[in-house]
Amino acid sequence: MTRNDRARFPLDTSTAHPARVYDYLLGGKTNYPADQDAARAMRSVWPSLPVSMWQNRDFMARSVAHLARERGIRQFLDIGTGIPTLPNLHEVAQGIAPESRVVYVDNDPIVLAHAQALLDSTPQGRTSFLRADLRDPESIIDSREVRDTLDLSQPTALSVIAVVHFLDDRDDPYGIVRRLMEPLPSGSFLALTTATADSAPDQMTGVAREYARRGMTLRLRSHERSRAFFAGLDLVDPGVVLVHHWHPGPGQATVRDADVAMYGGVARKL
Repeated sequence: MTRNDRARFPLDTSTAHPARVYDYLLGGKTNYPADQDAARAMRSVWPSLPVSMWQNRDFMARSVAHLARERGIRQFLDIGTGIPTLPNLHEVAQGIAPESRVVYVDNDPIVLAHAQALLDSTPQGRTSFLRADLRDPESIIDSREVRDTLDLSQPTALSVIAVVHFLDDRDDPYGIVRRLMEPLPSGSFLALTTATADSAPDQMTGVAREYARRGMTLRLRSHERSRAFFAGLDLVDPGVVLVHHWHPGPGQATVRDADVAMYGGVARKL
């Protein structure tokens, strides 16, 4: 990491970071006391928060598997990657199609420090890691990592999992997603999840309050506002739903709606 990189993406373990809070709640080890304290406070407000986060993680795996197996997608741009957690996106995609190519994008230096786990590609495929901020989509699309790894003349899946809820409306999250999809050709896909209070209003309002107390935004969006991220795209059935209802596997059979606070969907660019 260069001196300029350290200035742009400072490492501060004294305050909680969403990626490390997420890691702690998933049972990971790449987190610090500030992250652990924040996660425990959130879990005390809503004990089902880890369940919701695991269901979000499972959605990522199912959506990637669907895109690779059923839609023939071989290129993935994963923004807001977070700390490596098995299975990682490339492991799912390359397990189906070894030639798949993946670019991971995150702005947390801790994620970069553990990015080697994301670069363990099959010989037939390729993975790369880009340190960049979602709020600057052009820096992502125009990056050497994206241009060298992906062929943007071919269908590509944009994966934006559990990240847009950290953007406030003044950041123009809908515009950011549109700008990321614009250079992708027809036949590309958007897979996206975002937090909601629809299924657990009191609990998720309390969780958002704990985020805010630590200087982190958690913007909870209704079904209508979540669906708006897919405007102009052709939604894959069953549309935008609580994540455990999207092409559910056996692991989703006993999950209650009241324990999941994430909407998710997959849509095709026409």
